[in-house]
Amino acid sequence: MPAMLPAPADSARRLAAVLPSVIASLTGSPGPVALPRARSAVVALIDGLGAANLSARRGHARTLAAAFGRKDVIRTTFPSTTAAAIASFATGADAGSHGLVGYRTLVPGRDALANQLNGWEQGLLPADWQRRPTLFDAAREAGLHPFTLGAPRYATSGYTTAVLRGAEYRPAASIEERFDLAREVADSVDGALVYVYVPELDQIGHAHGWESDRWIGALERLDAAVGSFTARMPRATGLLVTADHGVVDVPEHRHVFIDADPALLDGVRHVGGEPRCLGLYFEPGLEASDREALIGRWRESEGQRAWVLTRDEAIEAGLFGSVDEAVRPRIADLLVAPRAGIAYYDRREPDRGAERMIGQHGSLTDEESRVPLIRFGAYETR
Repeated sequence: MPAMLPAPADSARRLAAVLPSVIASLTGSPGPVALPRARSAVVALIDGLGAANLSARRGHARTLAAAFGRKDVIRTTFPSTTAAAIASFATGADAGSHGLVGYRTLVPGRDALANQLNGWEQGLLPADWQRRPTLFDAAREAGLHPFTLGAPRYATSGYTTAVLRGAEYRPAASIEERFDLAREVADSVDGALVYVYVPELDQIGHAHGWESDRWIGALERLDAAVGSFTARMPRATGLLVTADHGVVDVPEHRHVFIDADPALLDGVRHVGGEPRCLGLYFEPGLEASDREALIGRWRESEGQRAWVLTRDEAIEAGLFGSVDEAVRPRIADLLVAPRAGIAYYDRREPDRGAERMIGQHGSLTDEESRVPLIRFGAYETR
């Protein structure tokens, strides 16, 4: 049996509940998270800023830290990865419903893995792969004016089209420019719902680690931008600062190469997922006895330092929420999510660039799955 999973959080305290709550605050309706009524709203999603990361560097983020209390924490998705998390944020649905169930997942019927962030550009994912209407569409239907502010390179990407459709995309190159533009939009448009995406901390974390000076410098820039925004916040505007996942640093000596033990790959057709949440897809037609033996070998090898879950066990545990039948085959036959500070790699991969990454995420640990939800302006807790 797999190791005990972390206790699930209340559904109203999850990332998927944030945007419905903001829309409710703008329309005067009850929402899953109670927020005061606001004239306009800004939601900044900071890629890779976990609650533990922020707590450990409070001295470098005085604006955020001053408003960040113990109760200002929510849970992200499983896996704790950007593709699944932002899709849940933007649709209000669990991964088992919207269908983006990981970083690299199997495309049923194609016998191929697809990266959920750029698989559209590679022609691996159909236009309807993301199966749910977005909350930006719902906001527009409710008479609101949704905007997305992000880097210019994301403006027309397949992922943006699939997950953020319904919002007017306005490009802004830097953190500071995005918050300046957010203030302009919130001030000039009643009923504005402004989503600000900040990828810089995650990018630096992957390359240099979240404990690096460069990551701290990016956090200081973010905090200064938030401070400048709040100092001149438009009247009756609410600001929420949240994230899609946290980050753990995994040094090279903590890499685990799964190809070192051929028995762990005997019967495995595809190795998907990511280093902190492997997704193993078995050979079609693998006999039940061979499946059980393969699962047993993984549990014996990795069960002391990882959650080793079959697809059925993960679904039964509610990790993907309610799972549509069409989504079920996208989920790996076996999921391996580290509890310890390790990352899994396969040296048979033609591109081994991922091994250079220091900051990692994807698993169920508190460091990866607990993210801040910090309130300012009209949303500030008094």
